[in-house]
Amino acid sequence: MSWVVAVNPAAGRRPIDIERVRRALATAGVEAVVEVARDVAAMRRLVSEAAGEERLAVVGGDGTVNLAVNALYDTGRDAFPILGVLPAGTGCDLLRTFGIPQDLEGAVHHLRGDSIYTIDVGELEGKWGVRRFVNVAQSGVGAAAVTTAGKMPRRLGSARYLSAFGIRLPRFPIGEIELTMDRRSHRGRACAVIIANAQFFGGGWNIAPKAMLVDGDFDLQVLDVAKTAAPAMVPRLMRGLHLTDPRVRRFSAPKFRLETQHAWPVEVDGDAIGNTPVEGRVLAAAINLKI
Repeated sequence: MSWVVAVNPAAGRRPIDIERVRRALATAGVEAVVEVARDVAAMRRLVSEAAGEERLAVVGGDGTVNLAVNALYDTGRDAFPILGVLPAGTGCDLLRTFGIPQDLEGAVHHLRGDSIYTIDVGELEGKWGVRRFVNVAQSGVGAAAVTTAGKMPRRLGSARYLSAFGIRLPRFPIGEIELTMDRRSHRGRACAVIIANAQFFGGGWNIAPKAMLVDGDFDLQVLDVAKTAAPAMVPRLMRGLHLTDPRVRRFSAPKFRLETQHAWPVEVDGDAIGNTPVEGRVLAAAINLKI
């Protein structure tokens, strides 16, 4: 079965080597037609045109997967291609949840065979409109860091996020939040709210070690950590050891509404999309992911 392989030129710190992609596919024995987009808008059109194919693989990171899923949904189709992911640039945190290698040559072998995983997709709605995501979204100081990291040199790689977190933390407006879910609600002070579908973000941070892509629920975390204590907590956040901390409240719910005392930024899969308030819902069993 042949794949349409769509290459996102905007992914990563340097241009993607198209010949390397072709060599990796050929070496792995994967039959494919490789299409290269000129820019992000062309990538979106390429994915939309491939929506009627049986198999579509994208070359890029979490942002590329996000672009592809949103482009597929925007076609209005009832069914989508099996979606494969080949990591490029800064890598793909979504693949870490499945233990798929972060290098192109290692990951390409997962396009072989018939193993698929039918996963949920998250959908967020705010004044900006509607945005879907597959991996992790968040609001608060972490989302503010994503905005800043996007303006930093790409040569810093995943270190951009950690550096940006240190820059944004001192002046970030911590305040009261209200998280309303279908069966309960939570109100209190917080510095961040994590909205996880998968387990990793930020270049390998195991932010939601108990998240599942197939349970029909978001893994929601409310972090109430003082600014002075936040730097010491970062290593625990990175290793997924923070859930037992009393300053972290964890919930599971298929939908929610988040309101914040101050207007907090919201980001999905590394892309800043707007500010709170925000509502979210799980689109259960929405995409067939090739693993």
